[in-house]
Amino acid sequence: MKSIEKANKLLTSFHELVNTKKIQAFDSKDGYKVGVDLGTSSIVLVVLDGKNRPVFGAFEYANVIRDGLVVDYQKSVEIVKRLRVQAEEALGFSLEAASGAIPPGTVGNNKRVVANVIESAEMVADQLVDEPTAAALVLGVEDGAVVDVGGGTTGISIFEQGQPLIVEDEPTGGTHMTLVIAGNHKISIEEAELIKRDPTRDRENFIICRPVIQRMADITANVLKKHPTSPIYVVGGASYLTEFEKEFSNYLDQKVFKPKYPQFVTPIGIAMSSNPIII
Repeated sequence: MKSIEKANKLLTSFHELVNTKKIQAFDSKDGYKVGVDLGTSSIVLVVLDGKNRPVFGAFEYANVIRDGLVVDYQKSVEIVKRLRVQAEEALGFSLEAASGAIPPGTVGNNKRVVANVIESAEMVADQLVDEPTAAALVLGVEDGAVVDVGGGTTGISIFEQGQPLIVEDEPTGGTHMTLVIAGNHKISIEEAELIKRDPTRDRENFIICRPVIQRMADITANVLKKHPTSPIYVVGGASYLTEFEKEFSNYLDQKVFKPKYPQFVTPIGIAMSSNPIII
């Protein structure tokens, strides 16, 4: 599929910037866009140029979000500030504004707190988008479903002609995978989180976490009963396991696509939703 091939090129480019700590030169007349993703296991900052090409990226592991809600406000602000400073030092100019994302259905103060974190980190809060919609921007989804498997929740959005028709969110995510690994090995959650991130234990972790993945697929199936659609894309840090999309495909009995570096899809989409700022 051309859309996922295009997304994979974008994600690969961003992944290389994050891991090399380099920046990509860009034409300042096109402006820049910034996205901040407050994830359950990490906070990611993305800088794109005005044409949605990666310029800079950085992230920091964190434990400040639970089930899509900010539970450690001060630490969230401190991390976003550090990432902002990293970007500004690398780029040579100040980041004036940034967009953020929220789980589907988030309302009231829980929605506003994401903007508050961005503003407390000394940037203007631009756009607030729901996470699967942000992912859909990267994947170029016009019709189909995006399943965003985050740390605390599984969010599903069904799109028709580029517009979200159904947006739902359920509390099962990467945190539940960590808990299952901890219980299986009889170790602490902190130790289990490290095991979960270890690529050499991918197969082992998949087998242990398979019931949780099936629960995520079941959540998705229940939404699809309301409005069957295809294609289906799965994104988010908790979908990193190699056999994740295969298990989803088998459970849903239809093809499921997962882009490269699925943990960066939503953060990039957040930045893409931003209004370009001219330097």
